[in-house]
Amino acid sequence: MLLSLPRAFAVGMMAMGLAFAMAPAPAAALDDVQRAEFEALIRDYLIKNPEVIQEAIGELQKRQEAAEATRRKAQIAAMKTEIYNSPHAIVVGNPEGDVTLVEFFDYNCGFCKRSLGDLVDLVKNDPKLRVVLKEFPVLGPGSVEAAQVAVAVRLVAPEKYFEFHQKLLGDRGQANRAKALAAAKDVGVDPAKVEKAMAEPEVRAALEESLKIADTLGINGTPSYILGDELVIGAVGHDQLKGAIDSVRACGKTQC
Repeated sequence: MLLSLPRAFAVGMMAMGLAFAMAPAPAAALDDVQRAEFEALIRDYLIKNPEVIQEAIGELQKRQEAAEATRRKAQIAAMKTEIYNSPHAIVVGNPEGDVTLVEFFDYNCGFCKRSLGDLVDLVKNDPKLRVVLKEFPVLGPGSVEAAQVAVAVRLVAPEKYFEFHQKLLGDRGQANRAKALAAAKDVGVDPAKVEKAMAEPEVRAALEESLKIADTLGINGTPSYILGDELVIGAVGHDQLKGAIDSVRACGKTQC
């Protein structure tokens, strides 16, 4: 692992501070000569034992990741209703399922498109899985338009939403208002009713709620998932998602 000079210097200073903290308290403050000698000693040690820097960075990263996971768990718990039981989201699969998978997606996200089959397969083959879908349009105006249409489809024909979702997300090319309305028509939803519903306050409320959750949890890409009290980022694939779902079912964590 290559380190940038500023980062390596910071770790060196950290090691020096640790050495100061662990050393017996001096009778008096170090004078300039003593300080120079001490700094030279630390420098010599780090040059002869550079692996210490890598070990220190590795340990620091572990602690930061653990702290971040703890922070996210607390935030997920505080936003439990908005994440899992919001009236602004659509639920597919088993509404009374014993495990809930929450997905944040964008209709123009290539990774979301490739992950669609994974989600459909999980819903099809896991009768106890509950899925909450949250529109998270982060890839431009076309994504926002498509998400607005999607929320309107939920308002007009919630029973058609998942079919619409698969149609639009499975199509090639950039999603936008026109393409989303065409997808709604293809699955049997009246585009005129959808366009009218797009003016409802619920459309804005649903998208703002998704953005608020994502901002709080530090979600900045799609697809991203929430399982239990943990965040799973990226298109991790069918097998990893299934394994995480099975683990949550078994022990309450994505990894038992």
